[in-house]
Amino acid sequence: MSQATADVDFRYEDLGRLIALMTGAEKHGPAATSTLDALWVLYDRVLRVGPGTAGDPERDRFLLSKGHGPMAYYAVLAAKGFFPVEWLSGFGSYDSPLGHHPDRVLVPGVEIASGSLGHGLPLAVGSALGLRAQGLDDPAVWVLIGDAELDEGSNHEAIAYAGPAGLDRLHTLVIDNDSATHGWPGGIASRFEASGWSALTVDGRDHEALHAAFTAPHPGRPHAVVARVEKKF
Repeated sequence: MSQATADVDFRYEDLGRLIALMTGAEKHGPAATSTLDALWVLYDRVLRVGPGTAGDPERDRFLLSKGHGPMAYYAVLAAKGFFPVEWLSGFGSYDSPLGHHPDRVLVPGVEIASGSLGHGLPLAVGSALGLRAQGLDDPAVWVLIGDAELDEGSNHEAIAYAGPAGLDRLHTLVIDNDSATHGWPGGIASRFEASGWSALTVDGRDHEALHAAFTAPHPGRPHAVVARVEKKF
C-alpha cells in the first residue's frame, strides 16, 4: 500500500472528477486516460512513496516517460496528497506548476521532467544503476512508457543493456494502445524477453491483473508489464 495520505480519502472512482478539473486545448486526453488504471494501482497498492517520503533515499522511484499526457498522473498525485487538488484547475496556465509536461522542479513527487519520447527508460536504467552503486538495494524503479516510444532507438539500447546487467529493481510499464508504428514480432513482451527481462501482458483496465503482474517475482532480471488498453476519448 502506498504511504501517501491526503486530507480527503480519494478513491479510484473520484479520478474522473479530478481529471475533469483540468481543461484546455492541449489536454491529450486519450494519452492520459490510457494510463489511469495502471497509475492508480501503482500508487495505491505498490509504490513505497508518499508526500512525506518523496525525498527519502529509500523511496521507490516512479518515472513518467509518457509525459505528453500527464492529466491522469496529476490526478493520482493530487488524490494521494502530493499537492493540493486546487492546483488541478490551473492546469496548463501561465502561472500553474502543472504544465502540459510535468516538471520535477515544480511538481512535488515528480522524479523527471518528461514529454520527449524515448527518454524515460534510459533514465530509469541510470537510476537503477545509481541506486545499485550507492548500495541501496530496496528501492524499486518504475518507468511508464507508451508503446510508440519503443520505436525509439534509445529505448532499444536501454532494454538491451538492462537485461544482461541484471537490474532486478527496474520495472517498465508499457501502455499498449496500438500507437506504435513498427511493432515487434511476437508482441511487445517478447521484445523484453529476448533481452533477458521477465515480462507479462495483462488487461490494462483490470486492477487485480495489474497488481498481480506488478508484484510478480523476477529474481535477477528486470521486469516489464505490458498493459493492453483501448483509447478512451
